[in-house]
Amino acid sequence: MLFRLSSHKNKLAQLPKRRFDEMLLSEKSHLQEWIAQDPEMLGEELLVIQKEFDGFNDTRERLDLLAVDKNGCLVIIENKLDDSGRDMVWQCLKYVAYCSSLTKHEVVDVYQRYLDQQGQQESAAENLCDFLNSDDLSDIQINTSRSQRMILVAAKFRKEVTSAVLWMCAKQINVKCIQVTPYQLSQQSPQKPIMLMMFQQIIPPPEAEDYMIKMSTKEIEEEEIKRVQSERDKLRLKFWSQLLHEFPQMGNTLFSKQRPSHYHRLTKGSECSGCQYVLIFNSTQIRVELFICHHLGQKINKLVFDELEKNKAAIEQGFGHRLKWYRLSDKKASRISYGLNWDTSQEQSWSEAISWFDQNINRFISCLNEPLIKISEKLKNFDEPISDDEDSSEEFNYAFSA
Repeated sequence: MLFRLSSHKNKLAQLPKRRFDEMLLSEKSHLQEWIAQDPEMLGEELLVIQKEFDGFNDTRERLDLLAVDKNGCLVIIENKLDDSGRDMVWQCLKYVAYCSSLTKHEVVDVYQRYLDQQGQQESAAENLCDFLNSDDLSDIQINTSRSQRMILVAAKFRKEVTSAVLWMCAKQINVKCIQVTPYQLSQQSPQKPIMLMMFQQIIPPPEAEDYMIKMSTKEIEEEEIKRVQSERDKLRLKFWSQLLHEFPQMGNTLFSKQRPSHYHRLTKGSECSGCQYVLIFNSTQIRVELFICHHLGQKINKLVFDELEKNKAAIEQGFGHRLKWYRLSDKKASRISYGLNWDTSQEQSWSEAISWFDQNINRFISCLNEPLIKISEKLKNFDEPISDDEDSSEEFNYAFSA
């Protein structure tokens, strides 16, 4: 239930629930579009890569929405209006089976077609790299074996649906049920009622989801250990092991608590929450970077970047070289970096590369540390994401500049 508070009466009034059909809201034109435009309403960061996807052999069936999560898993999103329907789970399972065979390059092609259909002059490969925090598409794992997920969205779920979903969750099949409930806030006119939409995860219960994810992650990790690592993974693991061994010998203890991994980056927190210092080691370049991705959202990230850029001349003078400044206005995160082209496959040059990392990460932190401390103090004014409305934007700018 949802209530509206009348502050002058100190009284709660229950808001009336509504049905989608009585409000003339449709599954395709409304519910599907809302999720496509802002998939985070489903409770996590998702990148929608196709709508009404029908790229299946020997069938004309279409799934509602296809997305990628932050782990590179394909997420099949099936929407129903007021009733989930008894066949919802079976329908979604078929789509999962269809999508399970998609290769990484097929996923990129599916997403590129979607961007082209939407009239967005963007690169699917670049967007996926940015979403998955990678510099190189070849480093990304997408739609690996048994990684597919399902999200079912409806205003009402039948018992046969919830029973099937609970059984799948017990078998560690990744599926969620999101209940969406329309409420009427006020009735200014019969044609233009003010509505509220509440999206609530009902299965698995949020308090149990962390445990289920940990169990699932444990299984994946055990399988991953058994899987033969690619040569590139082995190379990176070997390089980071050497770096973490040689850094202390150089008097550098910045990453002393880190363990070597097969990923292309090594990270360390900064004096400012949401900002990380990063060492990048990919196939053709080594790089030091400040990655700005605060939990308070895009506006805060861009503000942090803009505040740093105001001191660009002093920062670059302190560092001793010009830096690359990537505001990425249409993306959530921002970056500041300095890199050098390098053939990282040549193991005989690794000690030289490690020396380069040692010199530049220390100078990088030295010139950014003080500005980040000042910004961190200002960020204490904020405890929740900043909305896009004009009033909050003015308050946001004033509070930060104060």
